[in-house]
Amino acid sequence: MKLGIACLFAGYVLSQFYRAFLAVLTPVLKADLGATAEDLAAASGLWFLVFAAMQVPVGVALDRVGPRLTASVLLMVGALGAAVFALSTGPGGIKIAMALIGVGCSPVLMSGYFIFARSFPPAVFGTLAGAMVGIGNLGNIGSSLPLSLAVEAFGWRGTVWGLAAVTALIAGLIVLLVRDPARVETQARGSLLDLLRMRSLWPIFVMMALCYAPVAALRGLWVGPYYTDVFGATRDQIGQVTLMMGLAMVAGSFAYGPLERMLKTRKYLIMGGNLVALIALLGLWAWPLAGGWTTAGLLILFGLAGTSFPMVIAHGRAFLPAHLTGRGVTLLNLFGIGSVGVAQFITGRLSAAVATPPVEAPYAAIFLFFAVTLAAALAIYALSQDRTD
Repeated sequence: MKLGIACLFAGYVLSQFYRAFLAVLTPVLKADLGATAEDLAAASGLWFLVFAAMQVPVGVALDRVGPRLTASVLLMVGALGAAVFALSTGPGGIKIAMALIGVGCSPVLMSGYFIFARSFPPAVFGTLAGAMVGIGNLGNIGSSLPLSLAVEAFGWRGTVWGLAAVTALIAGLIVLLVRDPARVETQARGSLLDLLRMRSLWPIFVMMALCYAPVAALRGLWVGPYYTDVFGATRDQIGQVTLMMGLAMVAGSFAYGPLERMLKTRKYLIMGGNLVALIALLGLWAWPLAGGWTTAGLLILFGLAGTSFPMVIAHGRAFLPAHLTGRGVTLLNLFGIGSVGVAQFITGRLSAAVATPPVEAPYAAIFLFFAVTLAAALAIYALSQDRTD
């Protein structure tokens, strides 16, 4: 069991890596393939939208087939996507590759959560979920300065070929080492519609949809173009900033679980963390030209506070019937990941529409957009019912 869970953790490290690595590759993809910021936003958006669309079949597969085959087969599709990325000769190829990688990454986190929900006490679900995201955020770190150094040493195509091989290896280890939990024997029947009818979940769905999109979109893409266009940053400098933000996201993911046990609340912990994230976003909007440690510090604070989504899933999971665990956690994840894909397309269009002097204007608009949506989420989530295990 432990080795299998470790393989899923490794798969989730790759998932976090793939959703964030375009930020560091921005300069080379622009130079070699003529990819614009809008092209890369669309490619990133496709990753998230395909990932989100896969949550429905993934949830059904987890309940009916189990996590072993679900995760291993789909992750092999991700390896194929990485190979397509390495062979790409234009922005279109990058978009197709990111869609395939999105399919591959779609089951990994939910497979882990499914095992946690079925095989461990409910009281530790939030801690285990946060730990998986915290360790997975090592992928964020890997897609920052280490990726920059790898591209310098091996070229971006050689680096991505290596990623394809690693992805295929982990898929093979998952099929060998993961053990499916015992199935729930029940006469009860249910569907996604039953979950959507549960009014207690509605405010949680809204928070799930709007709390993760800002941090995923900024770390996954917009930090790169922002630092390139506004501060003239090099690939290594972008790598350093994204590394610091990634480390903050790791720390934040690990912090939410112990804070839940200490404060004995999920709702107000989530609200407090996202209020801090909102303040950081408003700071980036108000001072887009600050640079130096001011901008880096705001991004670090944002990364630290903006990683509440495992706790939001834990909050929602507390309302789920056992026989719908797989579909329930993947439905929650659909709201979280799908919104990032939509947000990337919106912010890509917003960036193009506001692409006029001054140079920081598109990025200030993006920061404000995410601040407004996060504030709306907090207002709606305030109506939710608190529940812990």
